[in-house]
Amino acid sequence: MDKPIPTAALILGLAGLIPLVWGARTLVSPAMATWGLQTFGARFIGPHVQLSYGVVILAFMSGVLWGFATKAEGAQAAAGDGLSVIPALWGFFFTGGGVTSASIYLAAGFAGLLALDWHFWSHGLAPPWWMKLRLLLTTGVLICLGVSIL
Repeated sequence: MDKPIPTAALILGLAGLIPLVWGARTLVSPAMATWGLQTFGARFIGPHVQLSYGVVILAFMSGVLWGFATKAEGAQAAAGDGLSVIPALWGFFFTGGGVTSASIYLAAGFAGLLALDWHFWSHGLAPPWWMKLRLLLTTGVLICLGVSIL
């Protein structure tokens, strides 16, 4: 994990936190929630934006892991393919309940994704800097979702 995170990956990754941060901010600031509701609509404030965007990101990350799996061969490739679809399936099956339970399941999905990131990274299938980026982003995601859960 000694290699630095490429600047573009870091900037884009941090920018990807914006909808989750926005959702958390509209939960703790009534004025921001009112402005967001009037400007963007109910779907784009609070836990609603976090849940819809979070599921999209889990599906996106499944695609990233699938790409890592293509670097493997034989049984490791088959296992990687199977593991790579878990985040997308998790988001699809476990985030349809109420806001609190869906937020808890989404947070669990991101924690599980971090374990999958580590698996692919530890097998040399992800870039050397991958876990540094994923730890940073997952921490941000879990903090933002924690606001919805609490």
